Amino acid sequence: MVSDASIQQWTDEAEVGYDVDALKRRGRGRPGRGAEPMQVVAVRLTAEELDAIDAAAAKNDMSRSEAIRAALAHFAA
Repeated sequence: MVSDASIQQWTDEAEVGYDVDALKRRGRGRPGRGAEPMQVVAVRLTAEELDAIDAAAAKNDMSRSEAIRAALAHFAA
């Protein structure tokens, strides 16, 4: 439940007005990996394949995504 004090505080804040520019300001989101836009590619993997990727990633102190990108780079080389 919302208390009467909270409602009063929100009302007072709204009556004063909001800084629209501050409300519109947002973070950049996920940091980019380069100058070009990235694409998301969906791939279906078995549980065993995911376990193998996760084990390799942990062994190399990488995220799952980093391990998949490294495997793709190795395959494409």
